[in-house]
Formats: sequence, C-alpha cells, structure tokens
Amino acid sequence: MTILSQQTCSACEIGAPLVPNNKQIQLLDDLDGWEIDHSDTSKLIKEFKFINYEDSVKFANLIVDLAESQDHHPKITLEWGSVNLEWWSHKIKGLHMNDFICAAKSDELFNLFKQ
Repeated sequence: MTILSQQTCSACEIGAPLVPNNKQIQLLDDLDGWEIDHSDTSKLIKEFKFINYEDSVKFANLIVDLAESQDHHPKITLEWGSVNLEWWSHKIKGLHMNDFICAAKSDELFNLFKQ
C-alpha cells in the first residue's frame, strides 16, 4: 500500500463509500496517536501540543494550507499550546480515505514543524 501521506485526496461526492470499520482499524494503525470518535459522525481526532501560542497558530496555518491544497477541510480548534484536529467527510457524514490521507499529512507537517 502507498504511504498515506504521499497520496492525494480525491473528490468526495454525496454517496461516496465510507471506509468500512475493519479498514478504518487497519488505517488507524498507520497513523500516530489518532483516534476515531464515534459519538455523532465518525471522525478522526488528535491533539497536537506546542510550547506556546505562536507555534500553535503557525501549525494551524500549515493545516489551513494543507486543507486548501487537498480541497478537504477539518475542524481546527486552536488554543494556547495545542491544536485539535478533526477530519471527516461532511458530504458522506463519516470517514472517507481522504480523512486518513489528511491525518497522515497532518502528522508529517507536525514532524517537520518540530525540527
């Protein structure tokens, strides 16, 4: 399988297939520290920690650039010292491959940011 972070999101249309639960678990194993929140619509969630507010804002802006480049947009919660991301596909109300791709790309950005 191609590394998730090297893949590109595809257009997600209404009626596109959700990632099956067993496949979600497999894909989650390829991600670092992500969880699936099943409370309403299934979402990939993760908190990224920073030492100050400025770094949190800079990272959030990197995620904005990622979202625009992939035409796939997460919920971003920005606080002092942390950025919480939630990836899910609004049109199909659940998890699509795009969500796992963007989660992996988010991790890659975070790892580059920390260097």
